[in-house]
Amino acid sequence: MSLASPVLRVWRHLRALWPRWTLLAPAPFVLWSGYCVFVRREWRWELLALMIVTPLLAYGSARTKRVYVRVIPLLLTGLLYDAMRFVQGVGVSASTVHVCDLRAQEAALFGVGVGGARGTLQDYFQQHWSIVADAYFAIPYGIYLLAIVGYGLYLGATDLAALRVYGWTFFALNLAGFATYHLYPAAPPWYVHAHGCGVDLSAVASEGEHLARVDRLLGFGYFHGLYGRSHDVFGAIPSLHVTYPVLTLLVGWRKHGAAVRSVMLLYAASMIAGAVYLDHHWILDVVIGLAYAFASHAFVCAALARWDALGARAAEPAAPAAPTAIPANGSQPSGATPSWP
Repeated sequence: MSLASPVLRVWRHLRALWPRWTLLAPAPFVLWSGYCVFVRREWRWELLALMIVTPLLAYGSARTKRVYVRVIPLLLTGLLYDAMRFVQGVGVSASTVHVCDLRAQEAALFGVGVGGARGTLQDYFQQHWSIVADAYFAIPYGIYLLAIVGYGLYLGATDLAALRVYGWTFFALNLAGFATYHLYPAAPPWYVHAHGCGVDLSAVASEGEHLARVDRLLGFGYFHGLYGRSHDVFGAIPSLHVTYPVLTLLVGWRKHGAAVRSVMLLYAASMIAGAVYLDHHWILDVVIGLAYAFASHAFVCAALARWDALGARAAEPAAPAAPTAIPANGSQPSGATPSWP
């Protein structure tokens, strides 16, 4: 048997799955990961996984193709996040970063007494901390990526329509959040406690004192390594950590019973409280993050409904044209297109 025969069968399989985008379907993810690995010499496991998994999903079968199409927005979000390092300084300067002006607004709106003066809840928890609270709130912060991917996999196995909404809302949320980081760069509470009101553009992202204690408790630098890879020191607004469990609630509320809803609510509430307690976000960040989550979900639902309506209209068969009466003398009616013999 010649080599041409199996190659032709593979090509026909690919063409059957992707008649128009045969070779382009996984191209953005394969090309990006290939560029980072082979050109920039970045030997990261997630890039290698992206290079292998996306073609397998895109070309495996009709079922895997449907899953792939639904997870494209999740993959695009990962690609977007990875590419953010190349525009890290855009819009971020000593004159544009909001530090103590944001803290002052926080104290004015949500201030508490700290040491006889008006401060913030983050100031209070810097002085009144508990290793039990550190460890508890480290859990939602430590598993948030696993929770995002895990719920996406669950939806991929049970409800592709819900996965579509979940994926595109996730993409819209992150796109809006990343844009805000550069349009309104804002220092998180841990930065103010570590660096004061000055803007240090050379500062690196930190896990903060609370999660540093958890790292010491664990015996290895899990959170230090996680936050050391962040590209946005001045990305406090909005709190995307808060938006992710809220997105899960919005997409999954009608799908689940009381027990699962209770777990989802507990996870979301713990993330919201942890964002403040762990010194990672102001309450203002949390409120804006919640607004982003609800607005993004509403926008995506409306956009997908409109897209589906346009697709259904385009798929409707055209109504047959009414026959045109031809006068007895055989001449064409005025304005009619001449008919061919």
